[in-house]
Order: sequence, then C-alpha cells, then structure tokens
Amino acid sequence: MSQEFYQQIFNKQQRLEAVPSNKEITKWALQVIHLLFPEQTGKVFGNVDDLKAEFKMLENELCHIMETTKACANHDNRKCASQFFEELPQLYLVLNTDIQAIFNGDPAARSEFEVVRTYPGFFAISLYRLAHSLYQKDVPLIPRILTEYAHSKTGIDIHPAAEIGEYFYIDHGTGIVIGESCKIGDHVKLYQGVTLGALSVDKSMANTKRHPTVEDHVVIYSGATILGGGTIIGHNSIIGGNVWLTKSLPPNSRVYHTPSHRVLKSLSRRIFGTKK
Repeated sequence: MSQEFYQQIFNKQQRLEAVPSNKEITKWALQVIHLLFPEQTGKVFGNVDDLKAEFKMLENELCHIMETTKACANHDNRKCASQFFEELPQLYLVLNTDIQAIFNGDPAARSEFEVVRTYPGFFAISLYRLAHSLYQKDVPLIPRILTEYAHSKTGIDIHPAAEIGEYFYIDHGTGIVIGESCKIGDHVKLYQGVTLGALSVDKSMANTKRHPTVEDHVVIYSGATILGGGTIIGHNSIIGGNVWLTKSLPPNSRVYHTPSHRVLKSLSRRIFGTKK
C-alpha cells in the first residue's frame, strides 16, 4: 500500500467525530431494560434505596454519553437525561402493554416471563421505545445506534423516529422493516418479513411522510409489503402474506395474495409406489 493511502487514513482519524463506542451506548440501554425487567438477568436489590441509586447512576451515565458525543454539543444534556428518566415509568407501562399483546396473542407463549426473557420481538421493541424517547428529545445519533443494535441482533429494523402505539406485537420478526415516518396505532400485529417502507428513496424526500400509516387493530402477515407515505391501512383490517400494497384501504378490509397453484396429486404414488 502507498504512503498516500496511509496518510489519507491517518488524516481521517484526526478528523474523527467524538462519540462513545456503540458498545458503551448499547450497554447503557440494556442496563436500563434489565432494571425495568429483572426477568432478563435475575439481578435483585437489597432495598429500594439501592435500586434508586442504580437508576441515578444510569441517568448520570446517559448524561456522560451525550456530553462526550460531539453531535449532542448544543443540547442541555443534563436536562435531557433527567427528562428521560422522569418519563421512564410511562415507558415502562407501555412496554408492559407490548408484553401483554405478545403473551395473549401467541399460543406458544407459556408466560410473560418467557416473553420478556426470550422473544426477539420484545427485545427489539424495548430498544426501539428507549430510542424513540431519546429521539423525541432531539438527541442525535444515539437513538439510531440503539435501534441498529437491535436490528443486528434480531433482524428487526425499526427506525427510532417511527411512531408506534401501545400493545404492539411482533411475532417471529426476522426481516421486519418499519421506516422513519411510519405511524402505527394500537393493538397492531406484524409477522416476519413485513415491510412498511417508502415508494421512493430519493434524497429529496427527506423530512417528508414517506412511509405508511397503520391504524388500530390491524394484522399484517408474513412477507407483506406496504409502501408510500399516503398509504393508510384502515383500522381492523387484515393483510395476508406476500401482499403488495401501494394504495390505502378502508377500515375492516381483508386483502389476500392468491397465487395460482397446480397440485400434483399423483406425486406420492410415483415416489412411494402407492396405489390410487
């Protein structure tokens, strides 16, 4: 490699924007989730004062993370961290609605403990809700780091700017994409491979409503793709697997993909020698 190449990389390092490592940022977020849901770690505290001290320590750590992030230089980081933790009880209540939705909706779920401890959907939702709270306070960069960490662990990609209501249920989840300007109501259920995306990824569409709106009590089955900022899925609708939608649907709609199949009934006879 040439000296010019080495110099280019060296110069880039000198201009590097200050930000704590992704590992440090995600570790903080996971500690918050583990305090809210000790089911994930089994850690218990001897008294309430010790628990309060742990929350205060994490508040100070969030402030430190923002203060050492150049992109947060113009923020009142102490006030932002304080507001985040003041709102944490409400965030906790909303996360509990997500747990209830998953437990009540999945026959395979044996307990809420199992949902909290093992379900990738709940893991991704938890980090999204923390990230969204920070995003609402105009915290740059850090919310995206958190949701991309969840994406890397679960295959569930939720932009922190997306607006998602209570009782949100992700079943299986791998391959789900929820775009930046997506709006999702209450009691919505998504299966794996669902895309709530944009019709165009042209840069000129930044800061516009590019992603769909999904109203309350909608179920979207695996592989469905719904695109466009003007696309609204009316409440109490069901979207079948592999459906492709770019237009709005009225409430109580039922949309299914109906491919043509030709069943070879004689296949088993040819393979296993069975008689008709």
